[in-house]
Amino acid sequence: MKVLITGGAGFIGSNLCERLLKMGHEVLCLDNFYTGSKNNIAEFLGNSKFEVIRQDISEPFLIEADFIINLACPASVPHYQKDPLKTMKDNVYGIFNVMENVRRLKIPVLHTSTSEVYGSPGVHPQPESYNGNVNTVSIRSCYDEGKRAAETIMFDYHRRYGADIKVVRVFNTYGPKMLENDGRVVSNFIVQALQGDDLTVYGNGKQTRSFCYISDLIDGITLFMENKSGFTGPVNLGNNYEFTVIDFAKLVISLTGSKSKIRFVELPKDDPIQRNPDLTLARKILGYNPKVDIEEGLKKTISYFKKVLKH
Repeated sequence: MKVLITGGAGFIGSNLCERLLKMGHEVLCLDNFYTGSKNNIAEFLGNSKFEVIRQDISEPFLIEADFIINLACPASVPHYQKDPLKTMKDNVYGIFNVMENVRRLKIPVLHTSTSEVYGSPGVHPQPESYNGNVNTVSIRSCYDEGKRAAETIMFDYHRRYGADIKVVRVFNTYGPKMLENDGRVVSNFIVQALQGDDLTVYGNGKQTRSFCYISDLIDGITLFMENKSGFTGPVNLGNNYEFTVIDFAKLVISLTGSKSKIRFVELPKDDPIQRNPDLTLARKILGYNPKVDIEEGLKKTISYFKKVLKH
């Protein structure tokens, strides 16, 4: 197939480009390089099956493809809060622009939503049936509510026009090709540890997270791509191994061999206390099962950041 990946130069997008090229697909990478990196896709530029299109997702575009995967949106807190109105436009205008191409071409689309649609959850772990607990006026809302609105728009296209949609809710994911300054806990801790700085833990560190290695997430996305059952989702993808942020910080220090200490700072408003996917549906419908354990994934990610920080 010819697959369009919006946000294809980002962390998840570039890893997905690599996987789809290896599977023999043609890949169109659409990105405005706001948070995407040209370095992430440099290795594919000599591949005749790979093409780059510089385009802002919030502006209308026409494309020819057999399948669209929508990843375009700043996903880390500092990046999506830098210009919250732009973040909302990327989510809302962006999904309209994607879906108009889907409707015109009559092709399938897979949209990556987020675990942030659950907000600060009142149910744990979070199943897809949980409607969430999101503060509509928080500084995080441009992302949380933008992603919720995008899901709504997709399902309205599905109901009104019969659009072939697939919606994934992505939980915390890490691995090579992350930006070192993206403000996420994994990259923050690894970079701080490698540079000998204190690891910054928000609150008391007892909040929990679950982290999915990038290859496991890409496995889930490709399984969903190839699923012909008519299943639309939304479906959670991630890893349901859960531990506290403080324990995670200690693990990073241990694996890097760093002498860094842990420094506690104030917990940001509306930062979720618990985050863990219920993977029952993904296992049942897609046969999804994350394989990479946290130590193996972290060692690979630490190795990547060591190379990045040398340049």
